[in-house]
Amino acid sequence: MDYSVWAGNEEYLTIVEYNLPDMYPRYFLVALLLIISAISACGIEQTVSSITDTPPATSLPTVTQTSLPPTATAIPMAVIVNGQGITRDDFENELNRFLSSQESDSLTDPSAVEKLVLDDMIAQTLLIQGADENGFELTQEELDDRLDKLILEAGGEEDFNQWLQVNGFDHEGIKLSLERSIKAAFMRDLILSAVPEYVPHVNVQQIFFLNSEQANQVLRELESGRDFATLAAEIDPLTRGELGWVPRNFLPHEEIEEVAFSMQPGEVSQVIETSVGYHIIQVVAVEDERRLSPAARLIWQELALREWVNLRREASNIEIFALE
Repeated sequence: MDYSVWAGNEEYLTIVEYNLPDMYPRYFLVALLLIISAISACGIEQTVSSITDTPPATSLPTVTQTSLPPTATAIPMAVIVNGQGITRDDFENELNRFLSSQESDSLTDPSAVEKLVLDDMIAQTLLIQGADENGFELTQEELDDRLDKLILEAGGEEDFNQWLQVNGFDHEGIKLSLERSIKAAFMRDLILSAVPEYVPHVNVQQIFFLNSEQANQVLRELESGRDFATLAAEIDPLTRGELGWVPRNFLPHEEIEEVAFSMQPGEVSQVIETSVGYHIIQVVAVEDERRLSPAARLIWQELALREWVNLRREASNIEIFALE
């Protein structure tokens, strides 16, 4: 099995194999959503029919923020997710790892950073719980083999220990982090494997304008019989207005997408206003089943993962103590 773990670097965050010494603290959900091209669904034998279902809400979803009840023996918690706690120490260690990987002048709102890291850890916990529910098991032998691989990639025990010290890990801590990351990666791959390969597409041309007066003038010309493709080429000789085949969730403006998927081939839209200007589109062709391009598939995978985490969080009992 070849499961990924979460890491980032100074410029962007990505899902990668632990690659030492270039491994930085994970920035979990953002990493999940930014880079999914390294996904490997190998070893997944479970069906995915249950993945897209909303998790059963056996109790009303609650997210509360309160103080821990005073007790002499309680371990301070940052958050409890469906009864599973993340200690305040673990949260603060993760926060420090994240802060150490960022440019100091980019951190303008400490409370926002804390929330970001905590949300990240909550998302990872939800994915781990999902992996457990889907029967994923990681043997001690597999975990030890994976750890040996990390040590080898680091250049040996000495370099590996140095990396642990720099990043605030001990040997038990890195094993726990590795185990959690492998479980979360399994659930991620299971979610993403449910994204369909073929979906409806439309082939779209557009004419773009910066002002409504020009847009309405061209619309009148089109309504009087001018050819759309000819006008588009005259106004934009570089692209000729060709957007090509696009699925849902791919166009940058929802307003254009909604109109495009409501039209029949040959139809010309009215003027569509967006945040960047004014558009007139024509649907050239429609296909009910067309393969997602790699770029579009990435977007669909990001959305599928984001939706799963959001639905799971809404249906979960989450008590937050860290952001007081």
